Amino acid sequence: MATGQRPVQDPGPRGSGKEQGPQNLGEGQRRAQTEFVLMCVVEKGTKTPERGYGGFAGLTDTGLQENLLILSALGLLGLLLHGLPVVRHLGVLTPMGVCPLARIPLLRDNFTGPLHPWAQPEVLTCTCWGAPIIWDGTFDPDMTQQEAVQNLTIGLTVFAVRRYLVKYLACFLETAEQHFMVGQCVVYYVFTEGPAAVPRVRLGPDRRLRVARVVRERRWQDVSMVRMRALHAALGGWLGRCEARFVLCVDVDQHFSEAFGSEALAESVAQLLAWHYRWRRRLLPFERDARSAAALGPGEGDFYYHAAVFGGSMAALRQLTAYCARGLRRDRTRGLEARWHDESHLSKSFWLHKPAKLLSPEFCWSHDVGRRAEILRPQLLWAPKEYALLRG
Repeated sequence: MATGQRPVQDPGPRGSGKEQGPQNLGEGQRRAQTEFVLMCVVEKGTKTPERGYGGFAGLTDTGLQENLLILSALGLLGLLLHGLPVVRHLGVLTPMGVCPLARIPLLRDNFTGPLHPWAQPEVLTCTCWGAPIIWDGTFDPDMTQQEAVQNLTIGLTVFAVRRYLVKYLACFLETAEQHFMVGQCVVYYVFTEGPAAVPRVRLGPDRRLRVARVVRERRWQDVSMVRMRALHAALGGWLGRCEARFVLCVDVDQHFSEAFGSEALAESVAQLLAWHYRWRRRLLPFERDARSAAALGPGEGDFYYHAAVFGGSMAALRQLTAYCARGLRRDRTRGLEARWHDESHLSKSFWLHKPAKLLSPEFCWSHDVGRRAEILRPQLLWAPKEYALLRG
C-alpha cells in the first residue's frame, strides 16, 4: 500500500500511493513551489555531484549565469501566463549533475552486467557512495536477461485494502503477468483484509499467488503506516521462510506498462520519487519536526525516496522494515505522526543505510508530472487518484 511535499497537502492513503494530483494545490504548496523557483534562480550550486541533488554540476560560471537567466525568464513568463501551478514543472530545467568519470568502470552488478552511465548524460546515473541509478539505456536488457540468476524466485508484495482491493488489484496483477520479471519465478504476496475478494488472475508457469490477511484499520493514515509493521512480522515469519530470495514491495494503485526486469534487483533497492527527482536537496520534503524519529536536519538526506517501490534481499528488507516500524511506533507513543508517514521513515532509513541500487523515476512514473525528455520508457504508471470514491 504503498507516497514530502507534493502537489497538495493531504497525502492520501497507502494502498494507493499518497500522491495527489496537481489540480488541488494548497497555499503552502504554492509558496513552496515559488521558493523552489527562486532558489533555482538565485542560488549558485556546487560543481560536484557528491551531495545528491546538489545541482549545476559541471557548469562553467558563464554557463551557469546563462542557465539562471533562462530559468528566471521562463519562470516569470510561466507565472504571468499560467499562474503558480506551472512552477512545479520548472524542475525539468534544473541540472541533476553527472556521474564522476572515476566511478564509471565500477558500475556493475550481478543482475545487469556492465552499466553504461554515459548513455544518459543529462541525468545523474550514480550516487556519491557508488550505487548505480538505473535509467533506460544504461543497461543492456539482453545482457540483463543473461546475467539473471537461473531459478531465482522473486517476491512481489502488494497491500490491497478497503476499496483499493476491488478498484486496482486485478489490473495490477494482470499487467504484472505481462511485464514483471518475465521468464523468472515469481510469487505475488497479497496482503488484504478481504481474501475472498482477491480476483482470480490467470498466472503463467512458475508464478504463484499467496494471500495474507491483515486487520482492517480505521484511518487511511493507519492503513498507510501499518504496512511496515505487517511486512516486518511476515519477513520474520512465514514470508521469511518462503521461496523468494529477493522481494519488491509495490503500491497497488499502479499498473505495469513495460518490461520490469531483474535490473531492478539488488541487496537493497530505493525508488526516486517522480515529482522531486530534480529538486535540490534543501527543497526535498523530508520530515523536519525534530521530535519525530523520521526527522532529517539541514544538510541531511540524500534523495527523496518513494515508498511506492522498494525492495531487496530478505535480510535487507527485514532491517529496513524493522527500522521504519520502530520509528512509527516511537512517534505514535509520543503523539506524533510524520508528515508523509511511512515514506518519511523510509527516506530516513535509506539515508542511514545507503541503498545498493536506485531506480530512476521511469520505474514509477506519473503522467501528471508532465513530459520529460529523459523519461523514455516508463515501466510502472500511477493510476488516476480517486480519493473521493476510495476513501468514503
